[in-house]
Amino acid sequence: MKKRMTIVLSFLTIIAMIITACGQSDENNESTEENEIPSEEQTDLLANIQESGVLKVGTEGTYPPFTFHDDSGQLTGFDVEIAREIADRLGVEAEFLETQWDGIMAGLDAKRFDIIANQVGIRADRQEKYDFSIPYITSSAVIVTKADNDAVNSVEDIKGLTSAQSLTSNYESIALEYGAVIEPVEGFTQAISLIQSNRVDITLNDRLTVLDYINQKGEENIKVIPTVEEKSPSGILIRKGNETLVEAINKAIEEMMEDGTYLEISMKWFGEDVSK
Repeated sequence: MKKRMTIVLSFLTIIAMIITACGQSDENNESTEENEIPSEEQTDLLANIQESGVLKVGTEGTYPPFTFHDDSGQLTGFDVEIAREIADRLGVEAEFLETQWDGIMAGLDAKRFDIIANQVGIRADRQEKYDFSIPYITSSAVIVTKADNDAVNSVEDIKGLTSAQSLTSNYESIALEYGAVIEPVEGFTQAISLIQSNRVDITLNDRLTVLDYINQKGEENIKVIPTVEEKSPSGILIRKGNETLVEAINKAIEEMMEDGTYLEISMKWFGEDVSK
């Protein structure tokens, strides 16, 4: 009988030890979970960037004059210079990661880069998911025609005129809206050629693209006419939840505009201040 009692007591002791061990294990697990290292978004992304010394910038690299490769193969452009200047004012180096436009925001979501600098228009649908810096560039649609064409002075004058446009572009839609007849072209350079040869009357395009063309070619035989379309601002795109980084980028942009650095970059690429 005593032997049986000893066996039972021993068995109960073992069970108690197992239960105690499990309880300690659960406590350890809870403690481990509480002390897990927080993800990047739970910490300060700006602090991480400054600690690493690198600001990762998503960009296309195929969109002149904003982000493209020059004849030497070097990545350059207006947005590239702006992003480098921002990085410098944050005390870090800019590292550019090139990707196609249709995948660039997915790359930001996946944390392949910290920001996007690629003429990203500030739109309400994007603001629902992302944060933007303050606008650093503003553009709009313009009409281009020969310098001696006195019949075109506003968008209301293009009704019935032939307009050279890339099909399915925003600018084709504007030309159609105001009654122009469309002559399909592959791009802006071809459109200008048709204007110069009197085969079309006008073309509508992005104001900054036109400014870059004039700046590069020294073109004097065309004139540029603003349309009634609202100006479209662009900003640096940033994942939500990184307020300190947004504030630091905004401060860098404001300082660039105050000390003349921004104007210098703008004049280099467009021949005028493109912040307004």
